Amino acid sequence: MSIQLIGLPWDSGSSYARGPAHGPAIIHSLLFSDASSTYSLSGINAKEVITGYDFQDLSSDGDTARAEIRARLKSALKSGKKPLSLGGDHSVSFPILQELKAKHGPMNILHIDAHTDLYEEFEGDPYSHACPFARAIEDGCVNTLVQIGLRSISPDARAFGEIHGVIMLGADEMDQIPFAKLTAPLYVSIDLDGIDPAFAPGVSHPEPGGLSSRDVISTLKKLPVSPIGADVVELNPEKDQGLITAHLAARLVKELAGYMA
Repeated sequence: MSIQLIGLPWDSGSSYARGPAHGPAIIHSLLFSDASSTYSLSGINAKEVITGYDFQDLSSDGDTARAEIRARLKSALKSGKKPLSLGGDHSVSFPILQELKAKHGPMNILHIDAHTDLYEEFEGDPYSHACPFARAIEDGCVNTLVQIGLRSISPDARAFGEIHGVIMLGADEMDQIPFAKLTAPLYVSIDLDGIDPAFAPGVSHPEPGGLSSRDVISTLKKLPVSPIGADVVELNPEKDQGLITAHLAARLVKELAGYMA
């Protein structure tokens, strides 16, 4: 199965700092740089399995941008490719999941993040990057949501998660990941701030005490089925140091591509 790499330069759903809109282009530029191998650790040449590229601007209007994201996902699926999307902020995940639901039905989701992204609204915006998984659950996109790497859980988010059966795990609870629940159809969403700032400083909301790069790569290796899609979001190049986070994002794209293919 070949993969469509989709760049989503959108950060109007961000609550604190702009910058993630520049993330997709940076990751794309480093993905097959001579600085790193094109092979995933699983032995797959990402350059061979990523056969389509869709990097277009998005409308500045939220409703229009979400419709454009859904249309781009639909195009990738119609061509028989699996979508691997690059954010942008995490709000892009909701329209992605909506379009995948139309093809696959409710999904099991592995969500790596420092935050739950389960707010009803944030700063008056129900489509904020703090809200995509609340919207996805309400829209019927989710079967089981497994969140790992959490360091920031509000009482409201915890209550919402408990009502909807969300499995919330901190960075110190890696041994509790219920891989048996991560069956097909499986989607993977990686917010780079789920990774400790020591490994990923280039994010808008750094939260110390997070996952290591190895933690995330090892978790992907243990997935019991091939994901139907994935995203890597919230790279903020304006906060990055020496492209540390951007290079990590590129490595994660290669790993995801290997398992998706």
